[in-house]
Parts: sequence; C-alpha cells; structure tokens
Amino acid sequence: MHADNVVKVLFFGDLVGIPGRALMRSHLGALKAKYKADLIIVNGENAAKNGRGLTPRVAEQLYQDGVDCITTGNHVFQKKELFDFLSSSKNIVRPLNYPTGCPGTGCAFIPIPGLGKPLAVLNLQGRVFMRELLLCPFKTLETVLTFVSTKTNCIFVDFHAEASSEKVGLGLYFDGRVSCIAGTHTHIQTADNRILANGTAYITDAGMCGALNGMLGMKKEPILSMMLSQMPHKFVVEVEPPFCINGICVTIDSSSGQACSIERIHEVFDNVSFDERDFPE
Repeated sequence: MHADNVVKVLFFGDLVGIPGRALMRSHLGALKAKYKADLIIVNGENAAKNGRGLTPRVAEQLYQDGVDCITTGNHVFQKKELFDFLSSSKNIVRPLNYPTGCPGTGCAFIPIPGLGKPLAVLNLQGRVFMRELLLCPFKTLETVLTFVSTKTNCIFVDFHAEASSEKVGLGLYFDGRVSCIAGTHTHIQTADNRILANGTAYITDAGMCGALNGMLGMKKEPILSMMLSQMPHKFVVEVEPPFCINGICVTIDSSSGQACSIERIHEVFDNVSFDERDFPE
C-alpha cells in the first residue's frame, strides 16, 4: 500500500484464448511492477481455448499467475463446468443484471493490501444490440450500490456492452458514485480515458489481450468469409503474432473513493511464443 493512501488497479480487457492467457503469464509480473499496482483484474469470459467462455481450471491458472479478480460478460455461461465454480469462488463475477437464480454473483470484495477496506468489483452487461431481456443495468447498479457503499467507497465496474452510447450513459449517470467504469466486449481499445466531472475514471472500452492482426483476437479469414457470403463459419482463435496487451491503470484515492488518474495500457509483442500444452483446460 502506498504512503499517500492511493490504490492502483490494473485492469486488462478480454483475454482471448490461449494467447491472452500466455500474455498474462509472461508479462503480468513486469506490468504490476512497472505500474506499482496493488490489484489485478482481468476480463476472462473469452479465455477458454476456443475463445468462448471460461473453465474453473483456466480461472485457477489466472489466479496462480497473479490475477486477483476475474470479470466476465455474455459468454460467462458458455462452459457448464463453470457454473458451480461461479457460486463457490469469491474472486470471479458475472453480470449483476442477469436474472435471479443464475449461478454466481455480480459483486466481489477484494482485500486491498495494507488497507482496512476492500475494492468492490462489479460486473454489468449492456442491453443495446445485446440481450435486451436482461434487467436494466442502470437500475441494477443503483440498487446494489446501496449495499456496496456500506462496505467500501472504492468501487470498480466492468460494463460489458456493445454500444458506446450505453457505456457513456452509465459513466455519466454514476459519475461520483463509483471509482471507475471500464467498458469491455468490443475488444477495441478506445482513446477516451478520462476522469469525469465528479471523480469517476472512465473508458468506453479497455480493449483485449490477444492477436493484434486477427479480428477481435480471432482468425480473420472465417469472419471475412462470413461477411462476404453471409454464410455461417466457425470462428477460430488467432495464435500467430504480433500480440497485444490492452488495459488501464487506475489510481484511486482510498479516502474519498474518487479516481486520481486513468492511464491506457497498449503494449505490442512480436516474439511471444507458447506451448498450448502448458495451458490445459
């Protein structure tokens, strides 16, 4: 914990397949040291080998590699073996606005080293161009904050949504009531990181961790063929370099819960190699 009572959080956008996990294993320690980070959060909903979903074994590997909390999104229930794990693990969250009865929880309280309060990590999913039958993310967060704010004023929100307008809307509506709102899902890092008027750090999309020259971390050929022909194709994770790590570093004043800064992370690696056998599922 830093002497000035700030909390530094690294958040990395969607890890895509084994390349995303390999990047975390190879570079997370160096990035944590570089930014003097206290906590690491990653969006892991695409971390399975095929780029869809997450398994308990993959989640445990990420914890071992130094990740403190895993957020998810619309692919969270892709792997049925994750269902029980979602309900038993305190360090993984699924979107809060899924219906009551879904496995897991949408809020985790992660202890901040050297501080007598946790960081609350919340996950929400958008409805515009996505699953409109979900509960309203605005009203859901409003309700949950009534409880969360009694535990801590350091609150991080991963808003997994398609439309930039919906993400900006959530950021402006909750400005000053949470420490950070970071968008995920589009896999394209945006350049609008800023501190909003009332002290909330905001970015429309943190980006992804995976193959830079694919399409959203997937091989481009099947996707382009689908776009041209309108015929279904199987998407496949791109495993050829270059690879990129996208995310943010957020500094939070632990006394006020307001953000002091938000910095984009975008690093490209040309020579990352990995053996898929080292990343079992």
